[in-house]
Amino acid sequence: METADTDRTHDIVVWGATGVVGRLVADYLAGRYGPDELALVLGGRSADRLGGVADDLARRHDDWEAVPLVVGDATDGESLREMTRETRVVCTTVGPYTTYGTPLVEACVETGTDYCDLTGEVTWMRKMIDRYHEAAVDAETRIVHGCGFDSVPADLGTLLVQSFAAERFGVPCETVRIYLEAGSGGVSGGTLASFGEVFEAASTDPLARRTLRNPYSLAPRGERSGTDPGEQRYPRRDTLRSAWTAPSPMAPVNERVVRRSNALLGYPWGREFRCTEVVPTGHGLTGAVGAGAIAGGLGLFKTAMSVGPARSFLRRYVFPKPGEGPTRSETERGSFTVRLLGRGIAGDGSFTVEAEVSAGLGPGYGATARMIGEAAVCLLRDDVDSPLDGGVVTPASGIGLPLVERLRETGFTMTVDEPARSND
Repeated sequence: METADTDRTHDIVVWGATGVVGRLVADYLAGRYGPDELALVLGGRSADRLGGVADDLARRHDDWEAVPLVVGDATDGESLREMTRETRVVCTTVGPYTTYGTPLVEACVETGTDYCDLTGEVTWMRKMIDRYHEAAVDAETRIVHGCGFDSVPADLGTLLVQSFAAERFGVPCETVRIYLEAGSGGVSGGTLASFGEVFEAASTDPLARRTLRNPYSLAPRGERSGTDPGEQRYPRRDTLRSAWTAPSPMAPVNERVVRRSNALLGYPWGREFRCTEVVPTGHGLTGAVGAGAIAGGLGLFKTAMSVGPARSFLRRYVFPKPGEGPTRSETERGSFTVRLLGRGIAGDGSFTVEAEVSAGLGPGYGATARMIGEAAVCLLRDDVDSPLDGGVVTPASGIGLPLVERLRETGFTMTVDEPARSND
């Protein structure tokens, strides 16, 4: 294990800069920070394609006459170590991470280089935790998974709710419910490829199947059990909003990430803390029908992805390819709203805390580019509020509220307060 060198040449390497999301991350960072503020480098396996991205950045941003390039192979550990030895933070968008991510994590841990990614691949995250967490702690290196739409809104939103509850009421919320209220914008080919990798792993690997069955599978060793039953699987009338809800497709990763945050921070929210992520569908018969339709569609999708031939057909003929995605203008027309409600009990009775995380950008592209870009800057500048110096961590446990402040400055809405009235 190597000691971090404070004289490293590169501040942030955007690894995978020729992909759709990688281009957006590089464009965002170049537009927000000048070359006198940030030693930005574009990384990937094709010098020609990287050069095209660099030329595009120079045309769009006057200050950036030239952006350095680093060429490497995601499967070649030595070339990755050569890159990470010269880098303070690697910001990677190269997925599926199950296929391409492990050598880069290993290189970052060995060379003491901070790292952030966009993964929602629970089975791979579990492997990285088991293999590299202790080594990353020893190296005082932060490996931060889930720095995009998976799982920043859920994880930092929960941190907002719990921080407010602790300050206002002196105790945390016992329950936090995460509602995916609205969203528009395409799903990337990389995201769907990641879904495919999770189901592929579950079809052949008993550990992967156990990881998906256990709501606490991302918790530290020895802490992988608890009272929370895990994600909602069927339509349900919500007790906090008195409305119908459907299962969320993102709940299997986001809920586990939130539980890992609680554990890594030392259980400030209690060992019996529960969190659930759902999709609200409204009231009455219309809400019930909508919840049933979403639950049924999600169930059919999971069934198809669990069958080898159907999974292969969808991945080959239906899903967009990794690297494919919308135009820049299309990403800027999207939006999303995630609302969180926390419920707790203080000395004078029960209380409710409400938070909102939203942005006028497509969640999978434009908003995600800002989330991971600012996460990388937080790591670079040690702008973190965390008791942890290293490890395989989450956005809330490894970076914390400074990332909330940075996202607010970029136009995100991230608010928290007591609701004025019931949010029906």
